[in-house]
Amino acid sequence: MGDVDRALERAIDALLDRRAGGTTICPSEAARAVDPEGWRALMPAAREAAGRLAAAGRVEVTQRGAEVDVATARGPVRVRRCR
Repeated sequence: MGDVDRALERAIDALLDRRAGGTTICPSEAARAVDPEGWRALMPAAREAAGRLAAAGRVEVTQRGAEVDVATARGPVRVRRCR
């Protein structure tokens, strides 16, 4: 895991820490926090970071309100703290 991967995980944690309980973020918010100019290129890594945090039991990845596996989910996903 590289520096960018760790930065994305930290960004996800920081963004969720600033939100009310149960509120979600988009992985793109973490990508933008890490690299405001090149965030689009970080989107696959941001989704992977969310997946690692979900596997560790720290967050849940959702799509249309239902928990999903980010590795197989197609389309937009959201990230929230575990309930």
